[in-house]
Formats: sequence, C-alpha cells, structure tokens
Amino acid sequence: MSRIKYLPKLIPLGILAVSIALSGCSLAPIYQRPDAPVPQKWNQGGRLGNDDRASSAASLDWQTFVTDGNLRRLVAQALNNNRDLRQALLNVEAARAQYRVQRADRLPSINAQGSGTRQRVPSDLSGSGQSQIQETWQAGVGLTAFELDLFGRVRNLSQSALQEYLATEAAARSARISLVAEVIQVYLTRDGAQRRYLLTSQTLKSRETSLQLVARRRQAGTATALDYQEALGLTEQAKADLERIDREFRQASNALSLLIGAGDALPDLPETPVTCVLLVQDIAAGAPSELLEHRPDIQAAEHRLRARNADIGAARAAFFPRISLTGFLGSSSAELSNLFGPGQFAWSFAPQVSAPIFEGGRNRANLDLSTVRRDIAVASYEHAIQVAFREVADALATIDTLCREETARRALVRSSREALGLSEARYRAGVDDHLRYIDAQRSVFSNEISFIEVTTQRQIALATLFRTLGGGWKTME
Repeated sequence: MSRIKYLPKLIPLGILAVSIALSGCSLAPIYQRPDAPVPQKWNQGGRLGNDDRASSAASLDWQTFVTDGNLRRLVAQALNNNRDLRQALLNVEAARAQYRVQRADRLPSINAQGSGTRQRVPSDLSGSGQSQIQETWQAGVGLTAFELDLFGRVRNLSQSALQEYLATEAAARSARISLVAEVIQVYLTRDGAQRRYLLTSQTLKSRETSLQLVARRRQAGTATALDYQEALGLTEQAKADLERIDREFRQASNALSLLIGAGDALPDLPETPVTCVLLVQDIAAGAPSELLEHRPDIQAAEHRLRARNADIGAARAAFFPRISLTGFLGSSSAELSNLFGPGQFAWSFAPQVSAPIFEGGRNRANLDLSTVRRDIAVASYEHAIQVAFREVADALATIDTLCREETARRALVRSSREALGLSEARYRAGVDDHLRYIDAQRSVFSNEISFIEVTTQRQIALATLFRTLGGGWKTME
C-alpha cells in the first residue's frame, strides 16, 4: 500500500527524467565550417614579416606594440572611458541576459502556488437540489506547461541565443582592437601635424629673415622689386601653411579627446614632437588561415552562422508534435482552516500533446526562411574573410611601399638641402638669379614636408596592420 500511495509523486519525476534523456535529440544540420575563399599566402610580394625577428601580431598585445609611455596611457584611458566601446560592452551584457532567458526554457519552471475560490451554486445545478456556497482552497508547488524537448526545438533556440551572445562578445573584442588602433592613428596624425608645424615655423622665421635681407638689398639697389615680391610671396605662403597645419593639429587633438573620453589628458602631452619610436616596427603577418582564429569580426560572423544553423533545427522540430506538462503537488481543502490538515494531500498531472495538422504553410515557410538566413550567414562569413584578407594585403603593400618611399624621400631631402646651399651661394655670388634660389627654397620645404607625411603614414600603416591582423586579441579583456 505504501508503494501505491507514493507512486503518484514519482510519476512527474519519471517523466522529467525521460524528457532530460530525450533532450539530446536535435534536428539541426551538422555544422561544417565553410572553406576560406582566399589564397593560401599573401599576394602583396613584399618582404614585410619574413624576418625571423618580427613579432607575431597574434601574440603581440597592445601594451607591447605601443612603446611610448604617453601613447600607452592614452590607449588605456580610451579603453576605460570611450563611450562607443561602453555601448558595445553593454550590448554584450544584453546578449548574455537574452541567452540566459532562452536557456531557462530548457528547465522546468516550478512555482509556489496558492489559490482560493468561493462561489454560489444555484439549486438547479446543485446535486442536493438546493442552492449552496462552495469553497475550494489550494496551496503547493506547480509545474506550468513545461515542454518535453523531444526533438530539440528548445535546445536549438537556446543554442542560437548562445551563438548570438558569443557573436556580440566577439564584436566587442573587435571594437576594442579598432579603438586601440584608432587612438594610435589619431595620436600619430597629431604628432605628424606637430612636426610639420615646427618645421613650418622654422621655415617662416628663415623666410622673414631672408625677406628683410632682400628689402635692405633693394634699398641699396642690389635687388629688384621682383626679388622682393618673390621673397614676400614665400613668406606669406609659409604663414598660410602654418595656419592650415595648426587647424589640422587642433582637429586631431579634438578627435583624440573624443576617443579617450577625457579632455584633461591632452595638456599632459609633450609640446614638442617626441624623438623616440612609438610602435614596434616589425610585425609578422603569418598565414591567411590564421585570420580565422585571430580576427574577432570573422569569429562573430561564424557564431552568427552557427546561430542560423541552430534556427534550422528549431524550424524542423516545429513539424513534430509538442508535449507539455502541467502539474500540481500540495494540499486542497473545502475550508481554508483545514487546508494544511491531515489527509488534505492533493496532486494533479495534465500532459498535453499538440501536433500540427494545418498551419497554412507556416512551418514550411519558417523552415525556408531559416535556410535562406543560413545561406545569407554563409555569404556574410565568406565576405568577412575576403574583407579581412584584402585589408591585410593592403596594409602589407602600404607598409612595403612606404618603407622604400621613406628611404627615397630621406635621400631627396638631403639632396634638396645641398642644392639649396649651392643655390644660395651662387645667388650671393651673382652667378644665378633670385628666381632659382626661390625655387630651391620651395623645393627643400616641400620635400621636408613630404618626408614627415610619409613617415607618419608608415607608422599609421603599422597600426592598421596591427588591427587587420587581429593583434592583441588575447589580451583584450
């Protein structure tokens, strides 16, 4: 008798155990990573990264990549204060919460329940033939519409939410890396403008001195009015260039303030350009296949592909019957005062089966939609790989050519300076006219400005390569 008495208590527990055992069934397609639609090696033909001494971007964290203390401090402040990054991190928290909500559907929801009803029953509905007041009181724990996930519908929905969360997390890592690279690039742009401003200021002083000399020679009758106007033109050109460069410097400073999220950090920066190396100069590109493991945006695209693959499993499960359980275990009584008295134990168990018969093509359309979205995710994943390959190849080609261009422009600066010295000597000796001397001044200033710009561009390209290779991804926490 005791076994029969407690048998009703074991029925819901047995069904829950069976549901857990069957929950491993899934109708989702077996996931296979698509082949990378890119070559097996970089086609830029450069020599960058072939040196054994070059640092691998995969293991090079940004603290090591950035060698300048001021720049490292600004990057750290940006990671703590940047509002765009903060939004990305909050999106991760939202995706995590959404996954937890979806995951909760895989477990039964058991709630404490208490209810009571009191109603008057008319005489023609009463068994005794007289009107009466009926009361029913219940208290206990209840299981409400728990779905037995026999075909993996709930499990695949949970897996889809998990992959969406992981994709959002990878997107946040990509935002961190992009923020580091952007701070570096803006800092380098500001430093390049500072260098050009210093050079232009020195050039302006030199041209003002030269203008005064030409003015005195004009008064003495050894220089013409044309010589004076040419010298004046060079001076005014330097003034105009100085204002333009000052504008670019201020705009770069404003952009840097926005990125780091705190404008009070800029006054601590040096007022003159730094002479030390700001970044690691040698980065190994590695193989294109390593991008699949190091680029967070590619990882995010693959997680979204996995999510769409799980959606197909959920759509397929909609063609099969659903079994849901509702139960109650507790005490019932016709009187509230006797609710928890002896002999008031009560239970109820109500399984429900629903099988699709006619849905107007809804389930088939949902499956077709899930399949199309999976195909879109495949194309998006392959496109992300191709974009990453192109970005790295462009960065390698940029650095490779800028290295040689920087060498050529350094030699060009030396040559133009020597030509300026010779032209000045010939002008003072009366061998050449003033126009040739003016052209030599323009040439040396233009070449020095171009050299500074190329040097800045090469350093910016290093930061771009660091970002496109997914550099620092292991330490972006």
